[in-house]
Amino acid sequence: MTTLKVVSDNGTIDTTVPLRQMLQTLNYGVALVNREKFETIFENAKFFQWFPPSAEEEDRLPNRLPDFKAERAVDRIKRGRPYSFECQIKIGARTVPLTIEIKPLAADDEDSPLLVECKDMSKQKEAEYMLASYSEISEKHARELQREKDRVEKLLLNVMPRSVYEEMREYGTSTPQKFECASVLMLDFVNFTEMAVAQDPSALISELNDIFSAFDRIAEMFDCERIKTIGDAYMAVSGVPETTPDHAQNIARLALRMRRYLEKRNAAHPEQWLCRIGINSGPLIGSIVGVQKYVYDIFGPGVNLAARMEAFADPMHITLCEETYNLIDNQFICSPKGEFEVKGFGNLSLYDLEGEIARAR
Repeated sequence: MTTLKVVSDNGTIDTTVPLRQMLQTLNYGVALVNREKFETIFENAKFFQWFPPSAEEEDRLPNRLPDFKAERAVDRIKRGRPYSFECQIKIGARTVPLTIEIKPLAADDEDSPLLVECKDMSKQKEAEYMLASYSEISEKHARELQREKDRVEKLLLNVMPRSVYEEMREYGTSTPQKFECASVLMLDFVNFTEMAVAQDPSALISELNDIFSAFDRIAEMFDCERIKTIGDAYMAVSGVPETTPDHAQNIARLALRMRRYLEKRNAAHPEQWLCRIGINSGPLIGSIVGVQKYVYDIFGPGVNLAARMEAFADPMHITLCEETYNLIDNQFICSPKGEFEVKGFGNLSLYDLEGEIARAR
């Protein structure tokens, strides 16, 4: 009888175990087959349980193993490589995935039988399925997190400039900045509370949303930043938080395009929206305000003076102070409005912005 010497952790024990008996105790299937016809020479109980022979067919591997390719197996074994494949069997109501490997019992003996090893892959497949499920869930959560992050970013960019948002994201805070010269635009509508549309809140919000959305697009065209809206008032700035030497020209173009948009809208709508626009250029401070609700705002006398300019403007006119006029005089058409006493600023010369001087092409 073929025997096997058993070795323990303490060394060799003088005990012999029959090889056939040892193979029968394995928890995976083992069989020996000849090379010519793949006929079974030996098989353990597990192999017999998984692949029982048929009474009607010869006891050969092609008849017992599903998905076994005899020609391919012969080719691989001739080239000194094992032939491996996977299959599934039914044990009762359960489907068991198996991996099967066929190779020579003795690699240096061409006449040796072939060893067939069949292993149950159920636990590995379950682990792979769980890993794939966890990976899919993780990817889903990552996508949801990214969507939420994008939504929050979009909301924050509606209340603060991108550079300020990026500073907040990186450092958790934003440093107030002083700008030596920037231009501010203030706009509100004439007789807003008396307008017929004001009697219908839904229509009012819809119209304001359309108009302010158009203003936002125009502001973006001319590198201006909308700071906030308060009721029917709209505030925009150029030169904050990104400084530019053309801040006065940018804000002037914004004002002219806003007025032109309203003129075209009024020509096509029964409700007339008449605006007053004030512009001022000068030093100001930009900063995030608030702790639980962030708002980016601008402060300083320059902002107050822009509001005063808006108050001096006639309907559908754009009024600016002398400092802004001096910055844009050679590029825009302005008409003197006169000298006025401006609260908090004394007597100032004011101008109305009429249009932009056509550039030679």
